[in-house]
Amino acid sequence: MRILLVRHAQTTANAGGELSTVAPGPSLTALGREQADALASVFVDEHLQGRPLDGVYVSTLVRTTQTIEPLARLLDLPIVQLDGTHEIEAGDFEGSTDSESMAAYLAPIRRWAQGDLGATIPGAYDGTHFLARFDGSLAQVHATHGDDAVVVVVSHAGAMRVWLGGRTENLDPAFSAAHRLENTGVVELDGSPSDGWRVVRWQGEPIGGDALAEAVDSDPLGETVL
Repeated sequence: MRILLVRHAQTTANAGGELSTVAPGPSLTALGREQADALASVFVDEHLQGRPLDGVYVSTLVRTTQTIEPLARLLDLPIVQLDGTHEIEAGDFEGSTDSESMAAYLAPIRRWAQGDLGATIPGAYDGTHFLARFDGSLAQVHATHGDDAVVVVVSHAGAMRVWLGGRTENLDPAFSAAHRLENTGVVELDGSPSDGWRVVRWQGEPIGGDALAEAVDSDPLGETVL
């Protein structure tokens, strides 16, 4: 199976540097809507390259649906919600914008990268819980479509970084933490739950290029998380 993991377009929380992980969450900004339109206009040629798209999946947070709606309309495909691909819960730090809260949120996540999956975000969950829910959603997608399918899954920067660094055969947490993953960045991977997953392309810049990058450096998870 080929999965095209897409980070959602810019939200008001991204623009304000706010930790926002609770559903339904904020909507897209004007720039985010431009990014979603750009995704629809170039995605077919740049990432599908003549292959049919078999499914469109989003998380429980509304920004993922808003991001993929233009492409889904273009291809006349239904949008299916997954329960396990939402952002890593911020717990006690939900809604925070200060650097101290961001550091405290990331501290247990960095311990997951070092193998301590039992580290817990205050007021939320540990790494075992996160990986299990994300694994389960991708297993659901694979069971629905099979090995030969191509699907889009719209998710979130923190969730994508951690899952890709922890579950793919050819990346490690250091790589996923050190490489940019801006709004509408795309990571392509091949594989299955039984055979494992392998990243074949990491496009961290926005679809449509840097002209659609954020005008301010406020997105807490878009650049790097080292």
